[in-house]
Formats: sequence, C-alpha cells, structure tokens
Amino acid sequence: MNSVFQHLPESVLTQILENAFQWFVVVDKDARILYINEDYCEFLEVSRTQAIGQPVEEVIENTKMHEVIKSGLADVASPHYIKGTYMLANRVPLIVDGEIVGAFGSVVFRDMTDWKKLSSHVRTTMDKIQMISENSEPKSHLEDIKGSSKAIRSIKETIQMIAPSDLSVLIEGESGTGKELFAQSIHEQSDRTDLPFVKINCAAIPAELLEEEIFGSYDESRNIFRKGRFELADKGTLFIDEIGAMPLTIQAKLLRAIQEGEIEPIGSHISTQVSVRILAATNRPIEHLIEQGKFREDLYYRIQTITLRIPPLRERMEDFTELANTFLQQYILKVGKRRLVLASKTREYLQSYHWPGNVRELQNVIQAAVYLAEDEIIEPSVLPEQLKLARRKSLNQFVNLQDAIEDLERTMIQELLEDEKDKRVIAKQLGLSRSTLYEKIKKHNL
Repeated sequence: MNSVFQHLPESVLTQILENAFQWFVVVDKDARILYINEDYCEFLEVSRTQAIGQPVEEVIENTKMHEVIKSGLADVASPHYIKGTYMLANRVPLIVDGEIVGAFGSVVFRDMTDWKKLSSHVRTTMDKIQMISENSEPKSHLEDIKGSSKAIRSIKETIQMIAPSDLSVLIEGESGTGKELFAQSIHEQSDRTDLPFVKINCAAIPAELLEEEIFGSYDESRNIFRKGRFELADKGTLFIDEIGAMPLTIQAKLLRAIQEGEIEPIGSHISTQVSVRILAATNRPIEHLIEQGKFREDLYYRIQTITLRIPPLRERMEDFTELANTFLQQYILKVGKRRLVLASKTREYLQSYHWPGNVRELQNVIQAAVYLAEDEIIEPSVLPEQLKLARRKSLNQFVNLQDAIEDLERTMIQELLEDEKDKRVIAKQLGLSRSTLYEKIKKHNL
C-alpha cells in the first residue's frame, strides 16, 4: 500500500481528498490544522489559507481532535454538533514509529437526518433478514409430526381439512408439545405456503416493546418507519405464540387488526391494509384467563374459529417409541456415531417417566444421551437424575405384587414387539398362545 501512494502525484492525492464526498481535516500533535478540504472550508465559511496553521478548536466548534491526540484512541461514529446541526464524525490518531504525530478527522454524514434515515433503512432491512432467516429454516410438513396415536392421527386429519382455508386457529397444549410444528404444518398445507410465515412469542418480549414488535412504529420527528411482524407477514401467516401473555391493551388493537384487516403503527395515524392468516398458541386455558379478566372474550372467539388441542406426551405414550427413535437417529447422524441403541433398562426409565417438559424434554434427553454414551448401547447411567428418581418413586407406588407383574408384562411384550413383528414367534418366547398374546396386547393398548 505504501508503494502505491509513493508513486501517486500529490495532485492525485489532493483530488482523492477533495472528491471523497466527505469533509476531512488533518492536525499535528499540537492540534493545529495541517490540511482541510475545500468542501469543509465552504461549510465552515472560512478560507483554507485562514484555517491552515490555526488551532483546530478555533476553526471547528465542539471538536474533539485534541482529546484523540491526548488519549491515542480513535473516536468513531460520534455525533458532532456544529453550526446548529448534528453530524456523524470519525477521529483517528496518526501514529508514526509508535509516536502520536497528529490526528485525522472526517465527517461521514453531514446531517444526522441522513444517518437516522440510514438507521431506519438498516433496521427495517434487518427485520426482513430475520423474517427471511426464520422462513429459510427447514419447512415442517405433516410427515414431520411423528406419532400414530389416535389423537395425533385426528389432529393431522383436521389440519388437512382446515389448512386450505383462511380460518384462524388456536393451538392449545402444554409447553414442549410442539405447537409451533403444528402451526408450520398448517401454513405449509395452505395456499399461503410460498408466502411469509412470521412468528412472535408474546411471553419472550417485554410488554412495553410488544406492541411495537407486532404493529411497527413511526417516528415523525425523524421520519423513521419500522415494520412490525403483522406487516412483515402480509399475504402470509402470523403465528402468535403464548398469546395468553399478551396485555389487554394490545389485545384490543389485535382484535381491530383482525376484524378490519388493517394496522396502525405506533406514532402513525395512517392505516395499512394487510392480509394475514392468524394462528395462535397458548399453554394456558384461555377460558380461565377470561374468567380472571386477563383475556378479552371477543378476541378469544376471533382466534379460535378452530381449536387444536395437542396432548401432552404422557397421554400419547404409544407414540413414545417412534419419537425416541426419530430423535436417536437425528443425533446419531449429527454426532457422527455409527450405531447406537437404547438398552432395555433405559427404555424402562424413559417410558415410566411422566415427561413434564413433553416432546421437547424427550428430545433434549435423547440428545444428551447420544453425546454421553461411551459405547453402542445407551445405558441408564447417562440419563438425567430426575428420570432415575422418578423411576424409583414409580416402583414404590405399586400397591401390591399384581400391579408390578402387570407393569413388567406390558414392558416385556412392548420390547418384543419392537424387535419382532411375527406374533407367533413372540407368543412362543413368552410361552403363550397367540390368542392370549392378542388379548394382552389389546389390554395394554400396545
């Protein structure tokens, strides 16, 4: 780089500085001006000959060039109030052989209004990038919803029927049941599948910021617009997670937006037309919130044209094996291990657990077990302590020997069914007739 500048005539360097669309000033170690470009002089209403050699603070008001020389630290993107307006300035010390010999300053934005406009554009662009990033995640289809229990089959059938419509859907379920997965599946089955799927979690955003996040804002004094999630979801789907945590004041505004098909950003008196399908989710019964005066009844009836109730994992344990195997294979591939299986005892621990965190907790437990397993068999020793404790409590709850025998019988038959499809072989291994085996399979709902 040095060799390039050494071969450039001084006139060329001057042209570069004079035509860089920025204002420049260079000072020596005593903060006296060595160079200042013509545009800067014109703004300051001073000739270059008058400025050269003068202390910089006598030519440029509120300058901090002398502070940069003293500290040796750059001052970047700093607001600089000069001649009745704020500008954005950079100040950098000039160092030669380890010694500060002066400083270089530039004005990047000659009016802070330009900077504010750019900031607004950047923020809006970042919002769009976030939305695109969220929508570029692997899409969820019906086949991604694992399970063949009666409840899950019924939900899948309902999704297929309602997805093509624009009906609002309320998805109820405990934390960790996968409500977002079901919402994404509805979107992917709908006519809006190629349009935005925008999500917002009401419980994850402070109440004082939630309204702006949903509806956007307009700062009239700075002429700055910021789109909210509602507008970003235009023509697509807006998924409002944990809607029960939404403050009543925002609920009223949401109700109007749904009814009128238009939104009004904070600080604006101009409404924007939007076409958005609403999918909402809650882990708390909305009816209870209505009774407590925490949720608007009219909004409830707007968002629950269709209600999907996602059962907790403990109510669909017949799906356990498929879910566990899916997560097991997923993390085996991710970790790069060739083969891993759950030990029979490990399955007992997992199947006897009540799973308060539902499918998400099962996924986390399987993930940790895959990483912690030392060989090809995942032993109970790698399971979280709460699972082992729950297993011990479960065993202590049997009121008599018959209960224990029933539990053992169910476990044995289930494990054999997982490894062997031929019922005749299983019946022979258990010393039962085929008819007796079928009766026990039915009794244990296997």
